[in-house]
Amino acid sequence: MALYDSKTGNVRKTYTVEELTEAAKQMRAYNLISLCAAGSGHSGGTLSMMDYTAALYLHTANLDPENPDWDDRDRIIWSTGHKAPNLYIGLGFAGYFDKDDVVRLRRLWSPYQGHPHWKKLPGVEVSTGSLGQGLSIGIGMALRGKLDKKDFMVYVLNGDGEQQEGQIWEAAMEAGHFKLDNLVSIIDYNRLQIDGKVEDVMGIDPLKEKYESFGWHVIECDGHDMQQVVDSLDQAKNYTGKPIAIIAHTVKGKGVSFMEDKAGWHGKPPSYDELEKALDELGLRSSIDYDGLLERAKSYQAEVDQKLAAKQPKFSADFWWNQQDNMKVDMDPTRMGFGRALADKGGDERILALGMDISGSITIDQFYKNNPERKPRFISVGIAEQSGTALAAGLAREGKLPVIGTYGVFASGRNLDQVRTTLAYGQHPVLIAGAHGGVSVGPDGATHQALEDISIMSCIPGMRVSAPSDSMETYKATVGLMFDEDGPKFIRFAREATPVITTEDTPYVFGKANVIRFRGEQARFIDAFEHTLAENYTNENEDLAFIACGPMVPEAMRAAWILKRDYNLETRIVNVHTIKPLDREAIVRAAAETGCIVTAEEHQVGGMGNWISSAILQDPRSAQRGCKFGMIGVQDRFGESGAPWELIKEFEVSAEHIAQKAKELLGK
Repeated sequence: MALYDSKTGNVRKTYTVEELTEAAKQMRAYNLISLCAAGSGHSGGTLSMMDYTAALYLHTANLDPENPDWDDRDRIIWSTGHKAPNLYIGLGFAGYFDKDDVVRLRRLWSPYQGHPHWKKLPGVEVSTGSLGQGLSIGIGMALRGKLDKKDFMVYVLNGDGEQQEGQIWEAAMEAGHFKLDNLVSIIDYNRLQIDGKVEDVMGIDPLKEKYESFGWHVIECDGHDMQQVVDSLDQAKNYTGKPIAIIAHTVKGKGVSFMEDKAGWHGKPPSYDELEKALDELGLRSSIDYDGLLERAKSYQAEVDQKLAAKQPKFSADFWWNQQDNMKVDMDPTRMGFGRALADKGGDERILALGMDISGSITIDQFYKNNPERKPRFISVGIAEQSGTALAAGLAREGKLPVIGTYGVFASGRNLDQVRTTLAYGQHPVLIAGAHGGVSVGPDGATHQALEDISIMSCIPGMRVSAPSDSMETYKATVGLMFDEDGPKFIRFAREATPVITTEDTPYVFGKANVIRFRGEQARFIDAFEHTLAENYTNENEDLAFIACGPMVPEAMRAAWILKRDYNLETRIVNVHTIKPLDREAIVRAAAETGCIVTAEEHQVGGMGNWISSAILQDPRSAQRGCKFGMIGVQDRFGESGAPWELIKEFEVSAEHIAQKAKELLGK
């Protein structure tokens, strides 16, 4: 039984194995269309798990699409949250909503987030995204079922690379201990993860024997033979006495020849031409109106664009990046500066780089990419941030200079205790790269957008915290932190390409802020500004000051241009590339000499701003004059899926919002 009418107890619809096979093929097509429409997402793993998606949602799990919260329903948890399209497509085909609507995948304000959020879409059981946590959630649900004598089953979808997370094995121990035979973990054993083959990154075998040793019953099957898939789920549902693990042997990218068994398709969507080729291979190009579906996505995007434009503060012209004939700017991701620094300076034998499965994305792989002799000093720990952090402490204790890196949400949050107690308390010289900071990460959504990392890391005793403004400054900060700063250190940088506003000759001293002044419009944006070490800057009696960090520094510069053009206001921009230790003197001078401060951060508001306000309020010079004060940042919200620059507008951290805040404070 599967699709129920919970009011009458009748089955709404049943599917034969042949019908499930056809449904899985249709689901693969919708998956690829939605990924193409989004322009981002994960092709490989979504395709590898589509047969189980079809079987679970249309055959095995007891669900009622007209009563999504029916208490006796079976629960399906996608612990591998990046495979959210499987979840959405499964629900769509089961009748929870119009399946064509999934083409809004990863778009702003859409319920089909890059990683699932249960509050946004009926039928989604839990919000997931940080790997390794779904199985523990499933144990909680299964325990509740046992305690309340419910008959529902709990299905958790896990990846094989996900087995590298330590929490998986804590959960495996718990489930075996409690003998949760209403819990089924389905493991997508496709043998590939972002950094390559699972066995090369961090081997997980013998997986069957490991689960059995934890008290699980294990079923292995061909994850693409629908009869075996259905049989494995039926066996699991009828087994008693132990939790059940289904090891589904699958092929990443299954169904599309040029995607199959290729790690490069893990986090890559198809182009339009690739979509057409894939639909040809699936035999569905002529039977699915994919152009109509893509047009539906475009129409939705047009509505988003219109709403975003309406909420942007308005000025005399369109001052957005590269929209005018002058003030042109080059764009480069700040993460590239990190990678270049490792490539240039990684020859020092003391340096070791630790990869955590997203090595190419955060550019830590540049350490060895063109220098194969360094490969022995690149240590892959797989998807195991907590253990990798403590491992780095051990290397540092032995005289090495480890560099570890992952997404900022995991670098600061997932392994906080290891950072605090093992690294910081021990004062070990480990450089932590917190990549993909801020909402500009884009369509991956809230689970992958670091908005709390500055606050977390800045509160840890002895931690140095850097948020460079562009790729050049990221290069300088990375080199300085590696060699010149002792103890634990954290560098925060973004994913998206952002304006390049500094050069090799721009002053940079760790722990010392820079003052930036707009000197008049130029052909190139970078040439319109002058940078000076704050300690060498002479007061010019500006009307106000912006104090910013990271990619908000270019936004503050653009805001200064807007205010000069429209209101003839002079603005001092203070680039706080080092948040800890903070250049308090530069901040207090800006407050005392201008009397008006606006802080700007792509972070929960106050992460940097509270440090700034504290420095100002504690200095008597500020009190003598008085200071108007405002903060720009994310206003106590989690992130959203959407295009990076859309999110800068949606979360009101653009130059226009900085300038608007200044106008309000100054009464303009």
